[in-house]
Amino acid sequence: MNHADENKFEPGQPTENHATRQLIIASTSTVFGGEYLDYLTDEMAQLFKDTDEIIFIPFARPGGISHDEYTDRAAKIFKKINKKLVGLHTFKNPIEALKTAKGVFTGGGNTFVLVSSLYRLQLMQPLREAIFNGLPYLGTSAGSNICGLSMQTTNDMPIVYPPSFKTLGVIPFNLNPHYLDPNPDSKHMGETRETRIAEFHTQSTVPVVGLREGSWLRVINNKIILKGKFKARIFEQGKQPYEIEPDTLINFL
Repeated sequence: MNHADENKFEPGQPTENHATRQLIIASTSTVFGGEYLDYLTDEMAQLFKDTDEIIFIPFARPGGISHDEYTDRAAKIFKKINKKLVGLHTFKNPIEALKTAKGVFTGGGNTFVLVSSLYRLQLMQPLREAIFNGLPYLGTSAGSNICGLSMQTTNDMPIVYPPSFKTLGVIPFNLNPHYLDPNPDSKHMGETRETRIAEFHTQSTVPVVGLREGSWLRVINNKIILKGKFKARIFEQGKQPYEIEPDTLINFL
């Protein structure tokens, strides 16, 4: 293998080069009763402490809003921590923008739309490489889904058809953001999240972390730590689901 090949990654595949990862991977942007990103502002300020300008990836388009509208909404929150947010869609060369970025935030919305856009613009691999080279990254909801090995445990509707379900693979498992526990009093007759993840495990051995609202993963170099007030639910093929406490190191997955 030549030197150029050493830094070439394939989306959706794990790598041993974890030493410079700096991520916040959050279940949601807004905790019930709170304002957009307000529960994460201290964490965000720490993650992005070495830069005043952050690139925003608005492609998930929650509710179908435009890239400009989404960027403006998020920028107001980042202004509170004295950071400037710039939409990736405004750059003539978005690949080069990611290569030179000092911080990136990918917002929530529809994961299928987000993944399709990243592949169409040939951004999946440059973003992955940048994260493994130390780029501070914040993801919420769909922006967190893409951190796993694939997007196959998203809750979103498949409104577009991406060329692949493989995603960044910057953590060695999949996520289910907005994880909901079964409610014994509910009259809903559809599948629970736990049932859907069990269906996924008939096809895949990839572990899944169910992140409840208000919880996030803090990735610091080689460590992946559950943060927030709530436990996370862990799903592994052939095992009963189990809970882990906040501040648990979950590198075992």
